[in-house]
Amino acid sequence: MQGKKPRTLRELKSRINRLPGVREEMRANLVRKLALGEPLFPGLIGYENTVIPGLVNALLCGHNIIILGERGQGKSRIIRQMTGFLDEEIPVIEGCPINDDPFAPVCSNCRRMAHELGDNLPIDYVRRDRRLIEKLATSDVSTADLIGEIDPIKIAEGRTLDDESSIHFGLIPRANRGIFAINELPDLAEKLQVAFFNIMEEGDFQIKGFPLRLPLDVLVIATANPEDYTSRGRIITPLKDRFDVQLRTHYPAKREDEIDIMVQEGNPPVLNGIEVKVPSFINQILSEMTLQARHSTEINQHSGVSCRISIRGFETIIGSAIARCLATNELVAVPRITDLESMYPSMRGKLELEYEVEEKKIDQVLEALKSSALKTVFDEHFNIENLTSVIKAFSNGMSAEVSRILPSSEYLDGFTVIPGLKEAVQSLADPDVPAEAASAIEFILEGLHLSKKLNREVQEKGAVYK
Repeated sequence: MQGKKPRTLRELKSRINRLPGVREEMRANLVRKLALGEPLFPGLIGYENTVIPGLVNALLCGHNIIILGERGQGKSRIIRQMTGFLDEEIPVIEGCPINDDPFAPVCSNCRRMAHELGDNLPIDYVRRDRRLIEKLATSDVSTADLIGEIDPIKIAEGRTLDDESSIHFGLIPRANRGIFAINELPDLAEKLQVAFFNIMEEGDFQIKGFPLRLPLDVLVIATANPEDYTSRGRIITPLKDRFDVQLRTHYPAKREDEIDIMVQEGNPPVLNGIEVKVPSFINQILSEMTLQARHSTEINQHSGVSCRISIRGFETIIGSAIARCLATNELVAVPRITDLESMYPSMRGKLELEYEVEEKKIDQVLEALKSSALKTVFDEHFNIENLTSVIKAFSNGMSAEVSRILPSSEYLDGFTVIPGLKEAVQSLADPDVPAEAASAIEFILEGLHLSKKLNREVQEKGAVYK
């Protein structure tokens, strides 16, 4: 609304004669965004041709949505971006806990105020970010949390149990004229699922045996793990039927999408005076590890392999590179192959193996994923025949030591004693920047080892290639 905001119903009536429902409001804003070519779900990568079209149709039709997907597939991001289709703010009756429409109040207090004050009914405003209410379904969620309960203070003031104004409203009524999102819906107790269904379908509910009809205007979005949602007995059939649209999220199908998500969502440490550079082959190895984990027979695929594995790994290896700079007084932090092991602590808690194993076995699985991903990326960058001069130098007795704590400058000696190494590095990074060169050299040497062209002897602080 342009100009001074109306503060009474009379002032509001001088501008408009009705307010749209939440579905009508979101539909209008969606149409406007489409007409202007604005991004609908910014930062939601890899869903352009799969999930987003279904979301657009659901919003156009005003449908309640159930989103099925494993962990780390952006379900929460989708829900929170739904507020972008709400108006910046909406007028409500001042003091109303359920954001009543000034033109059509539904709670008893607001109806009484509207009758007594008429056009002098006071108006307040609610921002869009306060019109999304989220709740995680757990075994301890109660009817009072979702719907409401009798307020003992109001009873003490003289109100009766069958007086609607004695109710302290729960989360769903407080989402009136907005969005209510419930995560992990199948974890909701069956009696609450029934109450949830009633309030979605009939607009009524009961508190302490007192029936109450409250025609709420709420768009409901729920999330669930596909296995739990389709499991018989985890969710009541009428509630399933009440969701108009069922959408299925998924993990990135392409490595490029995984990398984009990893870089976009990553929040690596930043230190003044230290420049961070992450080579493309490092990003490719990180994302390839996650992609291969999603197809590994040793990892439980029902629990999912979250994108957070790539994101936290990205943050961790940058932290490891920065720690090296602090120890060696370098000013450019470039992650190396020897930094990849620093990811293992962040990965252990995000992967579930198919069987109970000791921690050592988990690290073996992670090591196998790293080696397989590195070999895949190495083969994309190099043809072994083009590295024959490097291999020949090692065949003639050359050896090379690598370590996570070794200063980058010490790697540059390899350019003078290993023919063809500088040319190979040049295809990956700037050989004149020691930190970049060191990272590329480690990648090449480990790739040749995995290609069975070099031997590697593991030492306490690193490894020696022979």
